[in-house]
Amino acid sequence: MTDRLYSVEEVAERLGLHVRTVRGYVREGKLPAVRIGKQYRIAQPDLAAFTGRPAPDALRENMSRERHSEVSSIVELEAIDPPTADRLTTLLTGIAGSHRTGEQPLRFQTFHDRERARLKIIIVGGLGDTARLLEYMEGVLAS
Repeated sequence: MTDRLYSVEEVAERLGLHVRTVRGYVREGKLPAVRIGKQYRIAQPDLAAFTGRPAPDALRENMSRERHSEVSSIVELEAIDPPTADRLTTLLTGIAGSHRTGEQPLRFQTFHDRERARLKIIIVGGLGDTARLLEYMEGVLAS
């Protein structure tokens, strides 16, 4: 059994509740528990589900996993003519389609308002890839 079991006292202390309140939740079926001898034990996943957030042990377990980062960017460009908007969209499509296996893919969406000559680009991807993409875009705009 890999799940940590908490006593009613431990749960009460973690939640800042009285022991009787926690026992009441158990008896009413609001907090699932197992009776072992004369005491209730609450499994870590049940406590997490009850509180809506993981227990501290689960947080430590999640911290041991590989770190993940992601950037969400919204770029708004003014005075963009249709040919420039097309060049930027082609650049984005080429870069987004050329990610290597195992890397986080770049995702993007473009919205070009021809009447206002405005281009909005939403980009989601890894830190380095997004930074390089923004530099490429700057190069296209400078030319």
